[in-house]
Amino acid sequence: MILFANFLNAVARVLHIVLILYMWIVIFRAVLSWVKVPSLYPVTVVLHNLTEPVMKPFRKIIPPSVLGGIDVSPIIVILVILFVDSFLVKSISLYAQQMLRESATYF
Repeated sequence: MILFANFLNAVARVLHIVLILYMWIVIFRAVLSWVKVPSLYPVTVVLHNLTEPVMKPFRKIIPPSVLGGIDVSPIIVILVILFVDSFLVKSISLYAQQMLRESATYF
């Protein structure tokens, strides 16, 4: 039981890091979309390929043409990432801690 609790705790930590890293990738892509720097074109292509599969469904729900050409999909993606981090990752971590506390009472 202790191994599974530690595994869940490790999964929560890694998931938290991945979500925060992806959030910064979305932010960096949004900033790069405001300015066109030719020397950063390869970086822009990589960021586009990393973020477009996630942002495209939100762009279908709220197209930029509705808000006068402003793309709010990065904001929505960031909010979803923060929600998943706050809800799912913290729930996994708290569950693992509870399992560790329960297993500590048996010793």
